Amino acid sequence: MLKRRFTKRDLIRYNGKHGAASFIAYQGKVYDVSLSFLWQNGAHQALHIAGIDLTDELVQAPHGAEMLEKFPVVGELVED
Repeated sequence: MLKRRFTKRDLIRYNGKHGAASFIAYQGKVYDVSLSFLWQNGAHQALHIAGIDLTDELVQAPHGAEMLEKFPVVGELVED
């Protein structure tokens, strides 16, 4: 299956607000976290928001990046 290519400008549309899906990027992959109760309304633990690249922010998270493996990869993050 072909994955969609997202720029940061594209990704911001998927911020979980007003019925939009919640997508996040990490290390070049874009994940759909919409169905997670931990990402309701595009926010996670009042620390992170959907619609952005979280690569740098997840370094400080109390969990590892392996938790993203349970979410579907919907595309790749590319330069604008």
